[in-house]
Amino acid sequence: MDTIKSFTLDHDEIVPGIYCLGEANGVVTYDLRFKVPNGGDYLSYAALHSIEHLFATVIRNGPLKDKVVYFGPMGCRTGCYLLLYGVQEKEAKEATVWALEQCLLLDEVPGTEKKQCGNYLEHDLIGAKKEIQAYLAVLKGE
Repeated sequence: MDTIKSFTLDHDEIVPGIYCLGEANGVVTYDLRFKVPNGGDYLSYAALHSIEHLFATVIRNGPLKDKVVYFGPMGCRTGCYLLLYGVQEKEAKEATVWALEQCLLLDEVPGTEKKQCGNYLEHDLIGAKKEIQAYLAVLKGE
């Protein structure tokens, strides 16, 4: 089998940031890396789950809503994948920063009722916001 693009990245060299993993059929995959791979500091399950709900809701209601294909967590808990149709890197980064800033304004995690979520008890809004703030500082070069 062919090695998928994200596995070809040297994970000893990755630092937090946003990375374009390439385009296929007009869909561009972005690696939103919150944490250093294999660094011992990972997103907690509950915070990552809440980031997924927050960001997915905001980005799918924002200016690029018709271009969002997918947003979801990495199993390694160091970040998330964002797939956008026909959106280049500069616009993707701007949309990511905007969405993260909007996430910080929310007072509750969307979609956390039992009928809406397969693990509705495992969320952490405070932890999610802490991780989002740290990631925003990286993206803004602070």
